[in-house]
Amino acid sequence: MKILPVPIAPGVAIGGDRPVIIAGPCVIESEAHALKMAKIVKAVGAKLKLPVIFKASYDKANRTSHSSFRGMGMEEGLRILAKVKAVTGLPVTTDVHESTQVEAVAAVVDLLQVPALLCRQTDLIEACAATGKAVSVKKGQFLAPHDCGNIVAKFYAAPTTKAGAKKRRLVLIERGTSFGYNTLVTDFRGLPIMRNFGVPVIFDATHSVQMPGGAGTKSSGQGHYAPMLMRAAMAVGVEGIFLETHDDPANALSDGPNVVPAGELLKVLKDVADIHKLLGRRDPPQPRA
Repeated sequence: MKILPVPIAPGVAIGGDRPVIIAGPCVIESEAHALKMAKIVKAVGAKLKLPVIFKASYDKANRTSHSSFRGMGMEEGLRILAKVKAVTGLPVTTDVHESTQVEAVAAVVDLLQVPALLCRQTDLIEACAATGKAVSVKKGQFLAPHDCGNIVAKFYAAPTTKAGAKKRRLVLIERGTSFGYNTLVTDFRGLPIMRNFGVPVIFDATHSVQMPGGAGTKSSGQGHYAPMLMRAAMAVGVEGIFLETHDDPANALSDGPNVVPAGELLKVLKDVADIHKLLGRRDPPQPRA
């Protein structure tokens, strides 16, 4: 199955010549911190000649506990993301949780993200499709890879309510599968299965090592395994890597145990670039008759 590239911004296409890196802190902690992290990921991407999309959430609506930090809110978060774009020139992405939020978010970001826990929410997917913006949908931890075919079909069958929706662009993101309690595992067969739907696939390395609810009132994780999984995903074949990074993981306001420390980002992504240079990105294998 031929995978059609998804253009995001000038010089950035998911499925283009180079793997795309989607990176940033889990949540927007402040304007200053978002700008700092965006400049870090931009510098690393430029050094390795890897296109970068900056990611940070304005609202973590699915935190384990009501007492956990959720973010800056939509209005302030979108203002900060707009400033990140203006200052750094990077395209940006963030997750959207309700169909009523989609239009406002689409006015700012370059890539709309549907969170894994909402990947079957028909109204949300249809609202994202109607904007004409590029959309990434994370495969739910509860879905088999082949179930993503229903996501793809739903996205392209969504009613066209706006002129901009005539050319729809979809990306799937793999982020691990539930394995018992508080644990995720990655089945790398899922990457070619998802790519065989004809859409680019991004591998989310840091959420794949998350331990949902593993710390009681919050999730835990094993971030030291994330670089290994990135290398494996690139060898199997994907159109890019999603990862969360932070300059001070121990004090991150969300997902600290999973992130790639900012100081290790260059080394980790150099491995990604080297594997791509060695192997390229091959078409997914086809099932035997």
